Amino acid sequence: MNPLPTLDEIRKFFANDRFAASAGIVIDDVTEEHVTCSLPLTAEHSNAAGGVQGGAIFTLADLAFAVHCNFGLLRGEDVGVTVGQSCSISFLKAPKGKTLTARSTQLSRGRNMSVFRIEISDELGNAVAEMHGNAFTTAKKL
Repeated sequence: MNPLPTLDEIRKFFANDRFAASAGIVIDDVTEEHVTCSLPLTAEHSNAAGGVQGGAIFTLADLAFAVHCNFGLLRGEDVGVTVGQSCSISFLKAPKGKTLTARSTQLSRGRNMSVFRIEISDELGNAVAEMHGNAFTTAKKL
């Protein structure tokens, strides 16, 4: 098994995800079992009604998903890039706090297909959303 990349190496790689970076999302913790990302909420994350825009919540979940499903690639395994094939998100409750956190868990992994659950909550412990993502590992290497 190849050595684990450092958090700084992972952050540097995903700095190229300019949309997530411009939203203010931070990669907080990465292990083989879980990936945690956070998003400090600002006025730019508001929807027309003054709540948190669903796209901001989805983007947070999507980055945690992307980091987690590319863990092997980041570790230097001889695998292609893994991309989202399908995602389903359920919005459960409006956040009450000032920061959202997404925590990804891998549910299954095959040669080309893998499935992840991403739970999004605020710092007050409110479950805000849950996303399930199916990923496909391509033959394309970086």
